[in-house]
Amino acid sequence: MKVLKAILEDAQTILDIQKVAYLSEAAAYNNYQIAPLLETLDEARKDFGEKTVLKAVFNGKIVGSVRGYEEKGICYVQRLMVHPDFQKKGIGKSLMLGLEEYFPTCDRFDLYTGALSTGNIRLYKSLGYEQYKIEMIRENIEFAFLEKVNKVTVPISQNEIGAE
Repeated sequence: MKVLKAILEDAQTILDIQKVAYLSEAAAYNNYQIAPLLETLDEARKDFGEKTVLKAVFNGKIVGSVRGYEEKGICYVQRLMVHPDFQKKGIGKSLMLGLEEYFPTCDRFDLYTGALSTGNIRLYKSLGYEQYKIEMIRENIEFAFLEKVNKVTVPISQNEIGAE
């Protein structure tokens, strides 16, 4: 399995995976009007111009994706998804780590997920994310907000620049 930057031609496949992957979220909340299920192909394509979209590829097939963008030193993580046939194999974790590697200079990473999505929350916490609030923001669903401070280490050679 490889994590690669997605290209615009991947948008339809990623959207198809999203529609299947988020069905379990919709079922958990008995709400099938959630944003990931309503997103159009044009909206997904627009994200390719405004955000970084990564894809997980297994045996030449896209099996997952995540989106992110940086604003004022914060990387906002969105739409982590893995096709149900490939879940619980470390793909979500690999996508998250890939996104963190893609944004090495961000001060922190920020995301939200459904507050009842214990599996998602467990994954994020295993990656060092900490929950900092729960809030109802849309779709009559409470969302858990999590963040991770980026602990970028500066190479010793850079620490020594300008030292006397």
